[in-house]
Amino acid sequence: MPLLCLLSITAGPSIAADDTPPFVPRFDKDDRLAFPDGYREWVYVTTGLDMSYGPARSMGHSMFDNVFVNREAYLTFKQTGTWPEKTTFVLEVRGAADKGSINKNGHFQTSEVMGLEVHVKDTARFHDDGWGFYSFAVDDATPAPAEQLPVEQSCYSCHREHGAVDTTFVQFYPTLTPIAAAKHTFSAAYLSESKQGGP
Repeated sequence: MPLLCLLSITAGPSIAADDTPPFVPRFDKDDRLAFPDGYREWVYVTTGLDMSYGPARSMGHSMFDNVFVNREAYLTFKQTGTWPEKTTFVLEVRGAADKGSINKNGHFQTSEVMGLEVHVKDTARFHDDGWGFYSFAVDDATPAPAEQLPVEQSCYSCHREHGAVDTTFVQFYPTLTPIAAAKHTFSAAYLSESKQGGP
């Protein structure tokens, strides 16, 4: 991570350089992933509202999906259009409300976290396509380590078949889509879908 310039202010303290160590996903002795509790200081890439990749169904309430990625991976993607080893995404699902304060129309996010999922790239660990999915309980302030979701679950095949870049849904990340287009890193599957009227 590049260091920030050190600024000296005569009348006050200096602003220290950013010496935050690079993020690396941590696994315990049972191969469970520790939750990256500092993810809200990462790079925000998108928010979806009531998105679903299957047949439409009524949930009875609305939800926002916020996606964050570790800064090191984001900076590499900006340069190359691809995701490096140890890339980690966090999908944070929050409740949506339409009544509150001065709001008259539309929805806003609530403090209620309804789901937490993590997507990690580690080709040495995940032998199928290099990525692993994890789902964390939202009941605790710091979620307990989680086991990898079985590779038979649909999240793996869906990302593999429809992910725009390296099985990830870059097609829904508006600031990253132009980078992938410029670097020509879109997957063949995504390019075929987009020709058929996809996003």
